[in-house]
Amino acid sequence: MGMTLAEKILAAHCGKKEVSPGDLINAKVDLVMANDITAPIAIEQFKKLGVSEVFDKERVVFVPSHFLPARDIATAAQGKVMRDFAKESGIVYYEIGQAGIEHILLPWKGHIVPGDLYCGADSHTPTCGALGAFACGMGSTDIAVTMATGETWMKVPETMRLIYHGKMPTWTRSKDLILHTIGEIGTDGATYMAMQFEGEALKEMSMDARFTMTNMAAEAGAKAGLMVADEVTLEYVKPRAKHEWTVYEPDPDAHYASTYEFDASTIEPTIAMPFSPGNTKTISELSNEDIKIDQVFIGSCTNARMEDLREAADIMRGRKVAEWVRCIVIPATQDIFKEALKEGLIEVFTEAGCQVSAATCGPCLGGHYGVLAEGERCVSTSNRNFPGRMGHPKAEVFLVNPPLAAAAAIAGRIVHPEEVIGKAAVS
Repeated sequence: MGMTLAEKILAAHCGKKEVSPGDLINAKVDLVMANDITAPIAIEQFKKLGVSEVFDKERVVFVPSHFLPARDIATAAQGKVMRDFAKESGIVYYEIGQAGIEHILLPWKGHIVPGDLYCGADSHTPTCGALGAFACGMGSTDIAVTMATGETWMKVPETMRLIYHGKMPTWTRSKDLILHTIGEIGTDGATYMAMQFEGEALKEMSMDARFTMTNMAAEAGAKAGLMVADEVTLEYVKPRAKHEWTVYEPDPDAHYASTYEFDASTIEPTIAMPFSPGNTKTISELSNEDIKIDQVFIGSCTNARMEDLREAADIMRGRKVAEWVRCIVIPATQDIFKEALKEGLIEVFTEAGCQVSAATCGPCLGGHYGVLAEGERCVSTSNRNFPGRMGHPKAEVFLVNPPLAAAAAIAGRIVHPEEVIGKAAVS
């Protein structure tokens, strides 16, 4: 029996010719990551192990992203713990002003390449699976052991195969494909599985768009989300890679726990309604509803790359954010912020009346810089909208793609982008 993409990568990292779902393996990792929430716990557990050094200083990375710049004394203390350990141990550390959101920063900087096994102390680590790597989130205690040994144990997951046929319509994005998928299979539909994304619709996507899909594998309960590396992948990787890579492909006779096929040409812009990423409706289904909003957030590890910012800016250029609506735009990394500045996108956003911040997770997890009050509604390009995710448990969050978010900011309610810019502009 052949192996899936996930099984190929895991077999290579545990020194076996083949592995099967359910096997317990001990595997060598290529990169370990923690952030300002998870690193302090990992550091505490690491010190209890009694080891003096991490397994490889170049392959352990800390990134301050969630609560930094510090919102209060407690989060400042967390940041200091992480920063002091990084100084003492000599590991890779990206300070604020250089960093941003780890799931976008690390592939951008070349730390993750095809064929890698990457473990991060954050649930959205699967983002990097778009590179053809096995990227999975882990708890801080497991991360501590991996920092010390360079190895981790896990159960080999089953693989769910997802095939996207056809070409996406004008306003449909990869965000809509993954929201549609989660709406179909449920937020527990891929629990502890590897989601293997493929099909001609994906071949047309940029890496920015692909990362969005693997990012939200976490919202379906998956252990990892993966795509086979192709020429688009390698064009992204070659100028960045910090180490060698291996492109793995699934065998033709690989076994899949389940297979789903979608016609991308029929998938409309999709909105995840409160209070679940799986509670989805299309923009057409909302055409008769007047959903007024208080806030728009364009950012997060799901949609804060250059492609996302360009699309949002195209909607906002020459227009103004609606009265009584606040729009917060946060580029994912400092490099993306600088590129957006050079292209004039920051000016477009600020002229429209948006508040633009330097790179951070911001309000995505209700950390700071945009927390919602009771009864407020927010349209967001992020990945989760559970009760209390972005603030008060009685606030409502609607998950959308970047063009829909920008259109909502201008209209003050959830609308199709063509209602803001007119059909003639896209015909």
